[in-house]
Amino acid sequence: MEICYVLDASAIINGFKINSNNNYTVPEITSEIKDLKSKLTFDMLIEEGNLIIQDVPNKYISSVNDVISMSGDILRLSMPDIKLISLACMLQDEGKNVKVISDDYTIQNTLKIMEIPYSGVMTEGIKGIYNWKKVCEGCKKEYDDDYPFDDCEICGSRIFKKRIRVNR
Repeated sequence: MEICYVLDASAIINGFKINSNNNYTVPEITSEIKDLKSKLTFDMLIEEGNLIIQDVPNKYISSVNDVISMSGDILRLSMPDIKLISLACMLQDEGKNVKVISDDYTIQNTLKIMEIPYSGVMTEGIKGIYNWKKVCEGCKKEYDDDYPFDDCEICGSRIFKKRIRVNR
């Protein structure tokens, strides 16, 4: 079965070689492609029919949000990233052999959790699975993902995102 590639902006920016017309991305990726060379490449791919821009139904976005809420990746993924992962889920549900091309480690982390194949263009890719937590730099209090402030309510220190390796 032919591989169906789901392309992140980093795939286009970093020069992923397109060898088929079985390539997909989401509309929001266009805002992440800023340099002229990548914009020209992107436009050419669409014009020649080698890249299909596909929107994603909310049910796939919701299921990805459930996964990233549990892993903590919700702290690091943008809406275009979430939609890209959702597109991969949708295409898999349609019975397609999907592979996501992205150099973004957080996208790769989520894909690894969801057991969706991926590879990078410029990077080797992640080796393990990681979760993220919001933690106070001073008193080490842990906060929920939706805590809206950058400072600790107890000691006033900065809150940062801490990476935690998951053994799987």
